[in-house]
Amino acid sequence: MKPIKLISGVLTVGFWTMMSRVLGVVREMMILAYIGPGPVMDAFVAAFRLPNMFRRFFAEGAFNAAFVPLFSKKYEGEEDPLIFARDALNGLAVVLLILSALALLFMPALVYATAGGFAGDARFDLTVGYGRIVFPYIFLISLAALFSGALNATGHFAAAAAAPVLLNIFVVGFMVLGSVVGGEAIVWLVWAIPVAGAAQLILVWIAAERAGIRVRPGRPRWTPDMRRLLRTAIPAALAGGVMQINLLVGQFVASGFEKAVGWLYAADRLYQLPLGVVGIAVTVVLLPDLSRKLKARDDVGGRAAFSRSGELSLALTIPASVALVVIPLPLVSVLFQRGATSSADSAAIALAVAVYGLGLPSFVLQKVFQPLFFAREDTRSPFNYAVVAMILNAAIAIGLAPVLGWIAPAIATTVAGWTMALQLFLGSRKMGEVARFDARFYSRVWRILAASAVMGGVLWAARIPLSPFLLEPWVRGFALTFLIAIGIVSYGIAGQALGAFRLSEIRGLLRRRRNKD
Repeated sequence: MKPIKLISGVLTVGFWTMMSRVLGVVREMMILAYIGPGPVMDAFVAAFRLPNMFRRFFAEGAFNAAFVPLFSKKYEGEEDPLIFARDALNGLAVVLLILSALALLFMPALVYATAGGFAGDARFDLTVGYGRIVFPYIFLISLAALFSGALNATGHFAAAAAAPVLLNIFVVGFMVLGSVVGGEAIVWLVWAIPVAGAAQLILVWIAAERAGIRVRPGRPRWTPDMRRLLRTAIPAALAGGVMQINLLVGQFVASGFEKAVGWLYAADRLYQLPLGVVGIAVTVVLLPDLSRKLKARDDVGGRAAFSRSGELSLALTIPASVALVVIPLPLVSVLFQRGATSSADSAAIALAVAVYGLGLPSFVLQKVFQPLFFAREDTRSPFNYAVVAMILNAAIAIGLAPVLGWIAPAIATTVAGWTMALQLFLGSRKMGEVARFDARFYSRVWRILAASAVMGGVLWAARIPLSPFLLEPWVRGFALTFLIAIGIVSYGIAGQALGAFRLSEIRGLLRRRRNKD
């Protein structure tokens, strides 16, 4: 059985996720420039959140949390994994078709439930119309996620990691095309989404065929494996549902404030850049790797994989978090302030970015700890923890909104994120040594924190002389790039001096990556 190369896989997934997130920032730059914060953007964000909400159940969320460990173990034990994948595909497709039909029929009720503040103004009807166009994306992307999960479980990461790039390519391409041939930018934007979903499904389906994962649609079958899959997926779906309730509570609160939905969405997309690159890359590779090591009873290998994932995650995430807190306004103003987006919009988005930045390490730590539970087919514990985080999130978002206004949902998200991470950490203690970070991890964490603090001080100092250049339209992009480069170099120097990481390790890692085949 071909082993999964953990670090090599993280690099592959991380590279393509970085490409996707960078293009995602370009996508948001275009949306903010062509449309800008206001009723149309609020309506689009609320509509696009509907398929993304269910995506957490059926795509990268609950379904894959149940499917990947079971498929990985069948693949490791050579127990007809393709038959299992075929039955899972057919059952998932039927559920998604029913869900899509109901959503299209009851779209007004769905919008009212998720963005009640839109009722009575133009945003409501706009959201209903956009929602009916973009909702079929959930069917396409969820089937694509199944093929991606199977590819990841067998050690083929590239195509599955590259597929999300297509969404941003199609959105950017459609909006550029719309600006050339004419028409409303929002129309091109909403139609790009289902087209991109079809392209993603085609890409991973072809990649799966080439990898020997030949799965064909057919009649659904109710088998013992499907019962086992459902028993595992339901608690994970409930946990995913709890997290979606957190998002919807935030959106519902924000919908009562003008432009707030768009501000929070833009801030969310910016902090999702490091979160996606690190968190998704580690999760996608760690979950199948842990599942296969548990099947083989390799506790030593499992602990090493878990510890290196945590170490790598924090080494990349903590400095990103510091940067989001220290220089949010330069980041937001240079990236987003143009066209229909004003300086006042930039200031509001920057505030939300700083608040989300405080929670960034917690969101990544969740993605490190959750595979410990999912690999053991334990989706109930994360659900219980998520309920606690949900209650806390709702209490803070709703309770602070009359006092702090639209920023309350961002504060609630950060507090709930740390609460969830702490619960996962404490809950994993009962799993024994395999679920505990090793001595090397703890020896490096404080060094990473110290190096990040040095970087934060350097960024704060460098921001002052660069401020005039960050305001000039023709040079602000170069000024921001220079500021980010200063941060990266200072973190690298401080990290090397303090022993947070070793350049020799990085060189060896890259050498192994080049020679892995």
